[in-house]
Amino acid sequence: MPYRHTVRGHAYAFDDLKTLLARASPLRAGDALAGVAAATYEERVAAQYALADAPLRDFLRHALVPYERDEVTRLIVDTHDAEAFGPVGHFTVGQLRDWLLSDAADAGALAALAPGLTPEMVAAVSKLLRNQELIGAARKCEVVTRFRNTLGLRGRLATRLQPNHPTDDPRGIAASLVDGLRYGSGDALIGINPATDSPRAVSNLLHLLDAVRAQYAIPTQTCVLCHVTTALQLIGQGAPVDVTFQSIAGTQAANASFGVSLALLQEAWDATRSLHRGTVGQDVMYFETGQGSALSANAHHGLDQQTCEARAYAVARRFRPLLVNSVVGFIGPEYLYDGKQIIRAGLEDHFCGKLLGLPMGVDVCYTNHAEADQDDMDALLTLLGVAGCTFVMGVPGADDVMLGYQSTSFHDALYVRRVLGLRPAPEFEAWLVQQGIFDAQGALLPAAAASPLLGKLPAALR
Repeated sequence: MPYRHTVRGHAYAFDDLKTLLARASPLRAGDALAGVAAATYEERVAAQYALADAPLRDFLRHALVPYERDEVTRLIVDTHDAEAFGPVGHFTVGQLRDWLLSDAADAGALAALAPGLTPEMVAAVSKLLRNQELIGAARKCEVVTRFRNTLGLRGRLATRLQPNHPTDDPRGIAASLVDGLRYGSGDALIGINPATDSPRAVSNLLHLLDAVRAQYAIPTQTCVLCHVTTALQLIGQGAPVDVTFQSIAGTQAANASFGVSLALLQEAWDATRSLHRGTVGQDVMYFETGQGSALSANAHHGLDQQTCEARAYAVARRFRPLLVNSVVGFIGPEYLYDGKQIIRAGLEDHFCGKLLGLPMGVDVCYTNHAEADQDDMDALLTLLGVAGCTFVMGVPGADDVMLGYQSTSFHDALYVRRVLGLRPAPEFEAWLVQQGIFDAQGALLPAAAASPLLGKLPAALR
């Protein structure tokens, strides 16, 4: 039965949930490229009204991607918690929106509801929310994860220190690494995107990072963002793998384009946990996502890109990750054309992930051929800080010389922590104070010649 709504005497009909969700999405380049976007602003408003009246149970009755053809759909359906869904089971999408914005939807209620929500439900309600409402609802969620420190606590903002180098030169990595630590970056993760995925090169980087972490007793975790199959090989060889990384997407076919499946991710999760390298917890997976990945692989099944993105969070949720990162503007203007679209997408991704119970971070970023600039990123960074984002990136000068895109710098993280009164992870903050990097109130101290970080580095970094 089609979903209908009339605007100014014109009756709009949407044949199914897939069409309704796509037409209700705020405008973005990728949906127009895929031919699924609303043709006019009026049609978009009609779709949003019709979506508001759609029962949440419709998303349980009608799979957007066929169950028989897609293991992500099977995961969503087979793991749905009917008991958790019960309190909102009679809601429409619009009623869920109203409840999320009410005082009844506090942190406890949202955590209890998360297993009962499907990604499609969460994507649907996000399409009815203004930016301020995405911020307000996400801020109420608290998702805490642990490995060598505790991430996601209220009033905290962590950073991933990203000391990339275009040739994996240890000296270049060392310069970025020390620079980032001296500015209080690195509590979420010290993570390198390697220039090559060869097991030998990745192993060298893993040992390098682990040597620095061990020498300075840094209460954080390290990762080299290689393919999951490379990580599995290195785990078998005894390499110091703290956290296993993988890019994921919202359909089986899109994940296949990344060379992964749910079974492979399960194998990696089990193998990484078997190492027992965590000290305060054993959350060991780091996933990255981004709107447009399924479309770029021609694996979106006619879905809008934001709904596909939300479905990726079902994959992430299955493996209780330490971190999930929406690399929001990385793919390019073909999918998110300008700063306005990037800002909206970043807030959507953070809201959807948090509502589904994930420790969401956002790489506040853009490519140089997008209609965006650092002012747009300043706005999104500040909005995400208000929204309770788990972590952001720390890149030297905000310019990643290896991946060739613009992100956020160590100084940006200091700014947003300072203006919003946010602090690093507690264990990492204590280490910063001990090292003379921060004072007891969380303020950055001037660099001291006697600082241990300015002393002798491991041989691999000299």
